[in-house]
Amino acid sequence: MCATCGCSDGARPRLTTVGEGGEQNTRDLRATPSQEPDATQIPVHGHHHVLSAEHAHGQEKEAQGNDTHHHHQHEHDPIGLGSHILSLEARVLEKNDRLAERNRAWLAGRGVLALNLMSSPGAGKTTLLERTLEDLSAEFPMAVVEGDQETTYDAERISKVCVPVVQINTGQGCHLEADMVAQGLQQLNPKTGSVVFIENVGNLVCPALFDLGEAAKIVILSVTEGEDKPRKYPHMFHGADLVLINKVDLLPHIRFDLDRCLKYLKEIAHHADILQISSSSGQGLPEWYDWLRDRRQHLESSNWDVVEKH
Repeated sequence: MCATCGCSDGARPRLTTVGEGGEQNTRDLRATPSQEPDATQIPVHGHHHVLSAEHAHGQEKEAQGNDTHHHHQHEHDPIGLGSHILSLEARVLEKNDRLAERNRAWLAGRGVLALNLMSSPGAGKTTLLERTLEDLSAEFPMAVVEGDQETTYDAERISKVCVPVVQINTGQGCHLEADMVAQGLQQLNPKTGSVVFIENVGNLVCPALFDLGEAAKIVILSVTEGEDKPRKYPHMFHGADLVLINKVDLLPHIRFDLDRCLKYLKEIAHHADILQISSSSGQGLPEWYDWLRDRRQHLESSNWDVVEKH
């Protein structure tokens, strides 16, 4: 088990190519090394892909060795197992952070804005993406990395909007990692000036721990979840650059204390922008689109500054 979050290991990662007619071709990814995205290695074709990385954290297997006590933690720790687990957790996160920095440098060097979208299952991430892609596709290029434990449902939905998309299936894993995103970027090969949306696995706990190399973290909170989520999952909301309170069109029909939710967010995510939106009615979407435009323009300005200095 992964010391960081409890994800299972030992699974076989696989890459599935989904054709326009729905045909699928799967190959084993066990021999694929973790590496910085390299556009020169990307084949040019019109398919979208499904990456399945049932999330082995295999890079840490050798550290675990034959430790049969690893799965059985007890209150008393006479052999120092707790220290071993904490060390292993730090090493997992350190390796992920190194890969995330490589992703970030690769994206920035190509003028690509990557955004990590996180939420509980059913908060409306995919629906928001569909609406956003439809409304902004004429303004600038976009691409999507979809993360789910299983199925290609979300990638199939996104592909209907005619936007490049890859699906990463984590199997028993509960979050995306920088290594997985790097492989997804290799397949996408986003154009200069693109916005890449990374839709993380639905989960308000572990995705907050893993940097993917994104320029900003966006947390989507649906009013159907309850106003207490920021206090229940403070780490997720504290790390957010933007919080989208979604499905506000349902407020007249449900018990949700919006003022209390905003109070909690200002306490925990005081540095984050907060927008109230509805993907269905369109409420608040112009402000969301303006936020995207501002972030993209800021990245372009930063890149020009670097070019001028050299």
